[in-house]
Amino acid sequence: MAQDIEKIEKVMCAAPVIPVLVVEDPKKAVPMARALVRGGLPAIEITLRTPHALEAIDAVNEHVEGAIVGAGTVLDGKQYDAAVSAGARFIVSPGATNALLDAADEHSVPLLPGAATASEVMALLERGYQRLKFFPAEQAGGAPYLKSLSSPLAAAKFCPTGGVSLDKAQDYLKLPNVLCVGGSWIADAKAIAAEDWAGIEERARAAATLND
Repeated sequence: MAQDIEKIEKVMCAAPVIPVLVVEDPKKAVPMARALVRGGLPAIEITLRTPHALEAIDAVNEHVEGAIVGAGTVLDGKQYDAAVSAGARFIVSPGATNALLDAADEHSVPLLPGAATASEVMALLERGYQRLKFFPAEQAGGAPYLKSLSSPLAAAKFCPTGGVSLDKAQDYLKLPNVLCVGGSWIADAKAIAAEDWAGIEERARAAATLND
């Protein structure tokens, strides 16, 4: 089954930046997400890199009005099922396997799979996926590399993630094949642990205006 482009584009076009978050304490997920939404970043990716990530997704989905919470670092069908059950409204993976794509076919919650090479992009296009994560963005060649894919692989539009900072985000967002970027600088683990909600909101506001 082909990717539901309309659904995933609503996520990718909600704001210029999707915060990529590592949440250790689910009790901090709600105030963190509220700060991001107030700052203008409604799409929020909580990665499945901690034991309590699914609890955090559930809490944000349940208690934060305006948030579009998704699950990141989803590697297999079991994690896909668990993330959807927790309330994830989109799924993000660092790459793509046939098993993961088959799992996505079983759900209405859309997948944003990762790709780093032209061959990977072509394989995903063959499966009906035109909206992709470019990962790891900086390590894979950065904005110049991604720009070089825009003409031969024009159908593919990307969310670059991996080493993207506020300054580098602007270089990506200028590209014709980029809809948004993903980044952890807005709410990194240190800021979340310190409960720096005001700082997170301030950085979110700066990120939300990148396309202005």
